Amino acid sequence: MGLSVEPTGAICGARVTGVDLSEELSVDCVSELRAHWVENKVLIFPEQKLSANDLERFTLYFGEFGEDPFFGHIDGHEHIAAIQRNAEEKAPVFAEFFHTDWSFLEIPPAGTVLYGITIPPHGGNTRFADQVAAYERLPEELREKADKLVAIHSAELGYAPDGVYGENDENADRSMTIIPSERAREKREHPFVRTHRENGKKALFGSMAYIQGFVGHTREESFALLGEFMSYQGAEDLVYSHPWEKDMLVMWDNRSVLHAATGGYDGYDRLLHRTTIADTSF
Repeated sequence: MGLSVEPTGAICGARVTGVDLSEELSVDCVSELRAHWVENKVLIFPEQKLSANDLERFTLYFGEFGEDPFFGHIDGHEHIAAIQRNAEEKAPVFAEFFHTDWSFLEIPPAGTVLYGITIPPHGGNTRFADQVAAYERLPEELREKADKLVAIHSAELGYAPDGVYGENDENADRSMTIIPSERAREKREHPFVRTHRENGKKALFGSMAYIQGFVGHTREESFALLGEFMSYQGAEDLVYSHPWEKDMLVMWDNRSVLHAATGGYDGYDRLLHRTTIADTSF
């Protein structure tokens, strides 16, 4: 059976079958998958029996390993992080707010790969918000304003020692390995509208999860703008809510979508392995 790509029917995302990711992929196959990835923004590969080595090999088809600055890694695989929540855990669900991964880096990652290992019988969907569609939907005046904005990104609120996941985190039973650091206080400036280097499409880049403000605007002005933009960025009809299955691999384009975790599976273990795909430029 050949490669089959079926859109989800939502604003973004496509389900891919007819390929075994545990085997070496040809140059032509990788090229085809990359084109579908850029076009659909999220690719879903069900029923894939993958080892940690397979996951790493698949990731490297699409770029070098990206940095995960505040995550630990699984034993023997420094580029794989465990996205984990144990059944008895009481901490809030990790990463429930719309964001694009590590947007505070000098060159944020191109993509993220997530592989389902232990999946609860319900809950735990990952929500993807199409930021190309969000940009295109903006009223003309707001779009012109967005085109001129430069956002200040930082991981401070989350990963600094005094941040949400920092040393004083009251949720000491959190099962994920999160490593807070003073490095989280670093700041990077990126245009709020990002032009995708592979397809030339413009998208809104980032959210208040990591954006602390806009250059030339006060804190109050910045947060008012972020709230206004988020009403478009997170509009329900621009969101694909992805249900997980065991042995399912999902990869998404951080340049084109925001994503957010959801809960609803208290009392069940959940474990996914994650890699990051580096980009070559902003």
